[in-house]
Amino acid sequence: MAMACRTLELTLLSASDLRGVNLVSKMEVYAVVYLAGDPRARQRVATDRAGGRNPSWKGKDATVRLAVPASGAGSGAVRVLLRAERAGLGGDRDVGEVFVPLPDVLAGSGDGPTAAAVASYPVRKVGSSRTTHGVLNLSYKLGGVVHPDPAAAAAAACSCKPAAPAAGGSTMAYLAAAAAAYRAAPPPQPPLYGYRQLPPIPQPVPPMGAVAGGGVRAGR
Repeated sequence: MAMACRTLELTLLSASDLRGVNLVSKMEVYAVVYLAGDPRARQRVATDRAGGRNPSWKGKDATVRLAVPASGAGSGAVRVLLRAERAGLGGDRDVGEVFVPLPDVLAGSGDGPTAAAVASYPVRKVGSSRTTHGVLNLSYKLGGVVHPDPAAAAAAACSCKPAAPAAGGSTMAYLAAAAAAYRAAPPPQPPLYGYRQLPPIPQPVPPMGAVAGGGVRAGR
């Protein structure tokens, strides 16, 4: 069943006192943002090349938009992974991460759009719930709640009929229909007395003039 949702617009502002991961050059920090548990929807925030351990994203493309549930019931969070570019030095390195709890963001927001709010979160070492190093400052605001269209949902449900396989492959609907037809077919009849029924043995044809019982018919 479709659920009501809304858009979360999250903007990175700045960070301070981040953990240093470059021994020689100044860190160039960017962020990867996505709903925790769904890295396929990740979005990258522009790299700050001037601030080092105290990056600032002012004037940069640092806003992401995520579709989130309309209410804060349950759990869920937005993960902000801070990374440092290391061109030609074995790949980028993790600096730290922040988890923004969705229940806190959505609590008391109502159904309409909200004004931007500013918040600060401790930056934790990746994979650690206790070790912190630095602070991330960000702002967020919510779009209005979007409710699913009941008529469209009902029409979509009614249109789910078994279909023939498409060219080049089969569909789940086709397989389901084939399985149903197979289950509806009558089962094969069991053989008599547990043995396979054999076809009748052909009888030899008697020669012309022979009489049943082995005799020979007399001529006139």
